[in-house]
Amino acid sequence: MIVPVKRALVSVTDKSGLAEFAAGLDRLGIKILSTGGTGNVLVNAGIPFKEVSSVTGSPEIFGGRVKTLHPNILGAILYRRGNKSDEEERHKFGINTLDLVVVNLYDFKGRTSGKKISNQEAVEAIDIGGPSMIRAAAKNWSHVAVLVSPERYPEILKELQEKGGLDDSTRQELASEAFALTSNYDTLISQWFQSSIDSKKTTAKSEKVQGATKEKLPEQIRIDLKREQLMRYGENPHQAAAYYQMAGEEQFGLNACKQLHGKKLSFNNLIDADIALTLPLEFEEPCVAILKHTTPSGVAVADSLAEAEAGARACDPVSAFGGIIGMNRVCDEKTAKQISKAFTEVIVAPGYTPEALNILVKKKNQRILEIPPDIQLSTGWDMRRIGGGLLIQDQDTGFPELDELKVVTKRQPTEEEWKDIRFAWVIVKYVKSNAVLFAKNGKTLGMGAGQMSRVDAVRLACLKAEDANLDLAGSVLASDAFFPFPDGLEQAGNAGAKTVIQPGGSVRDQEVIDAADKMGIAMVLTGRRHFRHA
Repeated sequence: MIVPVKRALVSVTDKSGLAEFAAGLDRLGIKILSTGGTGNVLVNAGIPFKEVSSVTGSPEIFGGRVKTLHPNILGAILYRRGNKSDEEERHKFGINTLDLVVVNLYDFKGRTSGKKISNQEAVEAIDIGGPSMIRAAAKNWSHVAVLVSPERYPEILKELQEKGGLDDSTRQELASEAFALTSNYDTLISQWFQSSIDSKKTTAKSEKVQGATKEKLPEQIRIDLKREQLMRYGENPHQAAAYYQMAGEEQFGLNACKQLHGKKLSFNNLIDADIALTLPLEFEEPCVAILKHTTPSGVAVADSLAEAEAGARACDPVSAFGGIIGMNRVCDEKTAKQISKAFTEVIVAPGYTPEALNILVKKKNQRILEIPPDIQLSTGWDMRRIGGGLLIQDQDTGFPELDELKVVTKRQPTEEEWKDIRFAWVIVKYVKSNAVLFAKNGKTLGMGAGQMSRVDAVRLACLKAEDANLDLAGSVLASDAFFPFPDGLEQAGNAGAKTVIQPGGSVRDQEVIDAADKMGIAMVLTGRRHFRHA
């Protein structure tokens, strides 16, 4: 059924495309009702309209807090067309009809996100009349159309021109969009209130368990997601998939990166690229990380990017084929030439010299992402889906302060070993558990990822280093969790490791420490682990 549109209420915060749309309504003979700032735009564009106050018989009051909350407005939207009782009441109280409601809301997120503002300033950024009119029109969608997105203006005008009104499917679709908008808006406000409450809580009231505070985990969490990209498929071709952007994080992480070349990133590309973005940024010196199936196959830091790339690739050149490469410096010509010797799915860097980009774009299927200089990495929660709900935790960030690290062996790490201790401990948190890795001179030498036992993880890391012809003599071994028995440590020592960093906490810690002392290995305990089960 086509519902004609004769009168429209237009009251918007986002005024993009407003003048053109209102002019289109006017050409169709649709009478416009409007308010304050929106009315100013219409006046400047020479578009006739009536002030809302002329219909309500009341001026805007309380600093604009009340202007559309009136029976002559909400009644005009909500009354049921064709309902005998409603029609009688409408005529009795002189309420006219509104067939189209064009409303969007105060920019609460823009006025509160990342800014230090008072509670009162935040409260004044909460829209009341807008959501009321939107919800009223969406509820009465069978008779009234509600339009909340300026992006929809052209197609709605076109349908009005062609059909003389809007059909049922259009009105129902617009109502769905409207309720999604008000739901998301309420979520943003609820999150602001919750964060304000959390910030006032003292650490004395927080419950601590093994060093973790629970004060930041509210009783209720509302998540606002918007679909940004449909994927060809998910992890596997038989799985449908899409990428949904988290509200408030439009400028965070990969959202802020610019794709310079290649096809759209796939489901698996995005997962790997997210790690390729974040891992190298953990280091101040030039760093290159190569990812394969969400786990680093090689990472290195060096004096130059090209040297770091060579070191990262040398750790596991076989796995590096078809991998994802991330770096924390502008990609130069020499580095680009090295990368181009093998197939790479995605490259993530803070920029590319013209010479480097010219080399890399020659491979048409190679995706190239550019990190903006002011990149922000998400510090929000880590969320994982299980049947029936979500597991939510803080992100695993930060490196233990030096005074938190305990050297528990007779031999102390050397100054050079301390550098590799930090390097290895940062990287092992990106490796699937059970996880160990060998490192030396700012380069990974071998990794054991995703094993069911720690001793097998060490064996695998030794095997990977042997396959790559890398010498483990004098290396540092990082383990994401404690050694339950001395066997894993002994395996590492026999392979050449002279220093170990691990969390500790096993009932057999002393046995492991004794084994380290017997082999002349320096051991550092962190008191925290780096499990990664995703």
